[in-house]
Amino acid sequence: MKNKNQTLSSNIFKNIPQFVLLIAIATLTVFPLMWLVSTAFKSPSENIFQATPQLLPAQPTFENFLKVWKNSRFDLYLWNSFFVSSITVILNLLFCSLAAFPLARLDFKGRDSIFWAIVGTTMIPFQITMIPLYILAVQLNLKNTYAGLIFPYVISAFGIFLLRQAFQSVPKEMEEAARMDGCSSLGIWWHVMLPAARPALTTLAVFTFVAMWGDFLWPLVIVDKAELYTLPRGIASLASAFSEDWRLIAAGSAISMLPVFIVFVFLQRYIIPTDASIGVKG
Repeated sequence: MKNKNQTLSSNIFKNIPQFVLLIAIATLTVFPLMWLVSTAFKSPSENIFQATPQLLPAQPTFENFLKVWKNSRFDLYLWNSFFVSSITVILNLLFCSLAAFPLARLDFKGRDSIFWAIVGTTMIPFQITMIPLYILAVQLNLKNTYAGLIFPYVISAFGIFLLRQAFQSVPKEMEEAARMDGCSSLGIWWHVMLPAARPALTTLAVFTFVAMWGDFLWPLVIVDKAELYTLPRGIASLASAFSEDWRLIAAGSAISMLPVFIVFVFLQRYIIPTDASIGVKG
């Protein structure tokens, strides 16, 4: 027993440098978020630019949140972001899974070349494709529309890659059993592949939702009507609306982070590896 305790103690002391490093990284990562929330709760009498920063508000107040909500169209910005992000997630999951299925399970000439060509597009920055996308969107009369906001994100190379890898991990026995039961290729995609790849689908849904929720560049280009502003675009407009009162801008940013946090909390339990071979007997 004594030797066991000594071994445990030595392991703890051996890992102290790693713990210190992880704590330092976590502090650097979380501190900007903590400072943002702290600024959102600070009263107008507090100096947020004082030489010695004060993390905790001296006089916490909800006045900044109420002022942002009442004096701007924040409810509309929230709805726009939620609607655009939700529809984008649905379309992305649909089209990415439809594209990934034949690349993972069907055998045809040039399959691997097509896949690697799709993966290669991930190395192209969005700023390069933004101009042709904008021209195409204008030609399709998508400027200042919800469809225009969603248009570039209905399918992604990352989503195809992620779901192809998930579909490839599904045992062939499950597919063969479905074909023996009379399932078509589309039926196998719906009844076998999608349920087996649920963790990957959930992961892609979270990534897509977060990316769309925080996207600023494309809404800035494709939308110039205030009633179609998403949250990042709306928060940027707060700087002029409130004469760059950083307390109010921080309050708006804090509100915008809450839905993303809720989505992650509710979906994180699904982002786990599953054994797709459960129920398959040798």
